Parts: sequence; C-alpha cells; structure tokens
Amino acid sequence: MTVGERPVAEEPRLALRRPPSSAWSRRGLLAVLLPALATVLTGATALGVSGNTLLPFERVITLEGKMASKRDFFEDEQVRRILLKHHLRIHITSTGSREVAIRDLSSYDFVFPSGQPAGDLITRERAARNEFTKIYRPFVSPIVLASYREYAEALKDAGIATVQEASDGGKPLYYRLDTRKFLELVHRKRQWNDIGIQRHGITNTNRILAQSPDVCTANSAGTYLALVSFTWRGKADEVPETDREADERARRIKPLMEQGLPHADVFRTYVSPEGKGVAPVVVAYEHQYLTYQAHHLAQSKELDSRRVLLYPDSQLVSQPQFLALNEDGDRLGRLISEDPELRRRAMELGFRILDPTGEVAGDQLTRFLDESGIPVPAVATDTRAAMPRLRLLERMISIVGDCPPEGGR
Repeated sequence: MTVGERPVAEEPRLALRRPPSSAWSRRGLLAVLLPALATVLTGATALGVSGNTLLPFERVITLEGKMASKRDFFEDEQVRRILLKHHLRIHITSTGSREVAIRDLSSYDFVFPSGQPAGDLITRERAARNEFTKIYRPFVSPIVLASYREYAEALKDAGIATVQEASDGGKPLYYRLDTRKFLELVHRKRQWNDIGIQRHGITNTNRILAQSPDVCTANSAGTYLALVSFTWRGKADEVPETDREADERARRIKPLMEQGLPHADVFRTYVSPEGKGVAPVVVAYEHQYLTYQAHHLAQSKELDSRRVLLYPDSQLVSQPQFLALNEDGDRLGRLISEDPELRRRAMELGFRILDPTGEVAGDQLTRFLDESGIPVPAVATDTRAAMPRLRLLERMISIVGDCPPEGGR
C-alpha cells in the first residue's frame, strides 16, 4: 500500500476467533446506540452555539501572517492560548519588513512590518488596486543599545553616557547615550582600553562599536542605520531627499556599521555567558531587554544588574503597523488592539501599547513594571530622528550591507 510516493506498512493482522452469536447483533447494537449518540451531539451543538462551552465543537480558523521582529508576540504561548479562546490559530512566515513590502501577499491574511515606511508602501499599492487593507497600531518598542555595566560606566566616565538613577536606590539599569559622541569614537576607531575600561576590571582592545544583525536581513539594523544616518554629522531633521544624497550618506556611514554579527541572533548572544566578551554593545529592541529581566526576576528573584540599556538621545519615529488584508485579518487586528488579555500580555512582553489614536496608552507599562519590581526607563523625547523614505532607505541598506538585489530584510 502507498500514500503519495511513500510506502506505508500495513498493521499486522491478528487471527481472531469469531465470538459466538448473541442477541446483541451488530445491527441491533447500532439501532440502540445511534439515536442516543444523535441526542448527545444535538445537545453538545446547542451548548457550543449558545454558551461557547464546548470549544472542540467550535471552528478554529488558522490565519496566515508575515512579519519580522513582532513574531515574538505571536509566538508567545500565552498569546497563542488567548487567541485560541477566540477560535484563532496563527501561522507565521518569518521575513523582514523589506520583503514584506515587495513580495506577493495574496496568500496572507495579515502582515506586520516593523517600520512605517514599509507599511505605507503596502497600503498605497493595495489602495491603487482597490484591495482590502485596514491599519492597526497596537504597540511599539524603541530601538536601544544593550550593554553591560562596566562598558556603560566607562562611557559615563568619558562623558558619553549619563545615568538614569534607579527609583528604588539600587544599581541603575538605564543610561542616556550621546549618540553623536559615541559615533565619533567609532569613527576614530577608538578601543575600549582608550576610554579606561580597565578601571572597571576589564581589558578590551577591540574597537568601540554597536554590534547589529546583518543590515540586509534585520529591521533593527535598518532602523539603527537610519538613526546613524540622521545623527552622524548631519543638520537637525536632515534626511536624504534624493538618490544621490542617499548614496553619499550611505557611503559615509558604512564604516560605522561594518562590524556586525551577520545572520546571528544578536540578542541571544548578548544574554549568553560569553556575551560580554563577544558583543559588549548590541542593537536591540527595548521589549527584548524588559522581557529578559522579567524572566530573570521570576527565576532568580532578583534583577540582572550586570546588563543595562543605553537609550540614544534621539529616537526614531517608526511605528510598526499591523495590516489586515481581509476580514479575518481585521478580526485579529481588533483583538490585539482591544482585547484586555492580549494588551496586558503585550505589556508583559515589554511592548509599549498604544491607544486608538496611536499614542502610548498612558502609564500602563509604567504601572506594570512597578508592580513587577522592574525599574521604569525614561525614553528620550527631546530629539526625534526621522526615517528616510522607503526607496531611499533601501538604497542606503544595499550600499551599507552590500546586499544582493533580491536580499530581504
């Protein structure tokens, strides 16, 4: 016997002696059981429809989604269980925002690009074809630089970082980074020893830089590229406006980003025992660090005071957009934006949830972190960096990363 092209071994057949005939013939047994089974099924169906009591009898819909970094939310087990209560199951195709914006989306119910430029491109193209699209902005997570206390303190000694004092009087976990001064050290190829890391018990002759994933494949690296482009020896609010300007800016900042960790999970390296020597400063999302601290606190009953965050003194205005591509995707978009359980779980995963207007929803993350015993970070808001238009950002990414023409991010 075969199924498709694979042979299937039949189960061994046992020679059984036929039992003697009795008054309970097969036909008689079915005549008794079938009406009873029909009664049970009718009652179960009524319960399922009227009271949502018997979930196994409810139809569970599997939605197809495409996204990059925000898959952390949908792959969380608690999120999956909450969605299953709403009879939804999510299947994620992991890809970068760059690919989300340029690939065929006809087989997907929703997409969740990590940056607004990619989302805007998708909505504009679908509107031109009169295709269904609805936008939700459920949460955000700022780009940060994750580091270790010794390195942050060395940057503080050099006048490049300042401490956000811990509200509980403990060791501070958060620092504010003067991004331009930091990039000046990178540009001058200064080593950690040059700024006195030895005073903090470490010797490191490696160059000072922020390690990032491959800029061709990781949205966080592309966002950091835009931040560097905006900050490095440019005028306030200046972003490239033409192909020539984008190309020139990319070639100028390429040396500041050339030593990354291509095709590696940078944050996983950061939280490993070897992280301090391999990647003392890495590009990450805020929610990754806050989730790590929550897990560490739950397991060890204390925070990891060795690992800290550096908040750039300018923040990029780049909101991820959940794009519903049909009615089923729209149902999911409403749930993650409005359902109290899902919104709370997003906070527990370190995201800053948004209200319907797209603004951060009050002090909910602050309250949650306070309740959890995790210090609350203060995000710099005095300087807002701007993201280049998607087409120009793509040109810059290709130059900085030497990306292949079809490379996705």
